[in-house]
Amino acid sequence: MIMASLTLDSNPIMSPQRRGLLFNRPLHSSVRRPFMVACSIKPSASSAPLSVASVPAAVQGLGRIDSLSQVSGVLGCQWGDEGKGKLVDILAQHFDIVARCQGGANAGHTIYNSEGKKFALHLVPSGILNEGTLCVIGNGVVVHLPGLFKEIDDLEANGVSCKGRILVSDRAHLLFDFHQVVDGLREAELAKSFIGTTKRGIGPCYSSKMIRNGIRVSDLRHMDTFPHKLDLLLSDAASRFQGFKYGPDMLKEEVERYKRFAERLEPFIVDTVHVMNQSIAQKKKILVEGGQATMLDIDFGTYPFVTSSSPSAGGICTGLGIAPRVLGDLIGVVKAYTTRVGSGPFPTEILGKGGDMLRFAGQEFGTTTGRPRRCGWLDIVALKYCCQINGFSSLNLTKLDVLSELPEIQLGVAYRELDGTPIDSFPADLRVLDQLKVRH
Repeated sequence: MIMASLTLDSNPIMSPQRRGLLFNRPLHSSVRRPFMVACSIKPSASSAPLSVASVPAAVQGLGRIDSLSQVSGVLGCQWGDEGKGKLVDILAQHFDIVARCQGGANAGHTIYNSEGKKFALHLVPSGILNEGTLCVIGNGVVVHLPGLFKEIDDLEANGVSCKGRILVSDRAHLLFDFHQVVDGLREAELAKSFIGTTKRGIGPCYSSKMIRNGIRVSDLRHMDTFPHKLDLLLSDAASRFQGFKYGPDMLKEEVERYKRFAERLEPFIVDTVHVMNQSIAQKKKILVEGGQATMLDIDFGTYPFVTSSSPSAGGICTGLGIAPRVLGDLIGVVKAYTTRVGSGPFPTEILGKGGDMLRFAGQEFGTTTGRPRRCGWLDIVALKYCCQINGFSSLNLTKLDVLSELPEIQLGVAYRELDGTPIDSFPADLRVLDQLKVRH
């Protein structure tokens, strides 16, 4: 990998309430020189203050936000944890609906209310703090009901009303506690080749969905057949993993538990495909909130060190049941440096004290698990790849202030083989990624 550096010597254009910048037009140029925007917290002695009046209206913030299309989306450009939840919280006041389209409780979005109160959301869309926003959990999401109810209870206890403001798709799949147990057993089985999942049961639940023995939210309305379907799922897990203990008592307890859950969830259950398309026809504004990020996409990420859904643009349509032609602006959120959790290649990773400095300066610890994140320089190659896949109309650069104490910032601008041969695109072969040669 070829590394380049930037010396910080100018002021950033930044709204005081935003920890990032919104840029129009991503990396669509065919020119081989990488596109980049250099910004700084520290002014040089010769630099004059930059007034807001001198900034084009599209960059000032509000003008750009108001011009966003009827159906817009916020997606991650790296390996997650870019700050999507914060941006969704800011934008939600300009939209009628905020919808989650994929993933599950492995997506942790941390946001703060006007009083500075911290909220860690996992299933509830990040628009919930805006009173006028309807929050939709789409069919592409896997829903862990105990976790969802805990989030709702915590929100209500802190003065955030959820009544009539959260809709759950009747087509969404249910994630059970045993999926989480299986997730842990699966990771233990892989030993040194483990994926590094959050152990929230996401992969096992999507596996149940794909082999067509999963249980959907709509099944909660049919408690006469629910026990049989759950028995099949539990028996299958027990036959696969010796460490998974299953018996009649477990089934009975789970069925009784989900009878109570079904009663509580009923007011939230709707056909969200109908709701979304009806809302589009009624000209309501919809903001889609992606979980994880493109480099964790099941198809386009660093497979197998990925998530089990499609957190890229294609997942919006399949996860909500809306047509591709209604999609408008897609905002890619990218951190000024790069982080990832779990295993997998990381070409620009900084090991040792440098990585520790970024980790603590940026408070890079998982919202969902609390795990320390691996840290490294911004990877322009991976960013361009994500822009190609998603067709972003804007990029939101976050956490630039974390780098403000550094006299020099390095960027990964090109990939090369060990023999120096240029690599024209982001490689699918993990052996190639693991062997990338760092050059300065």
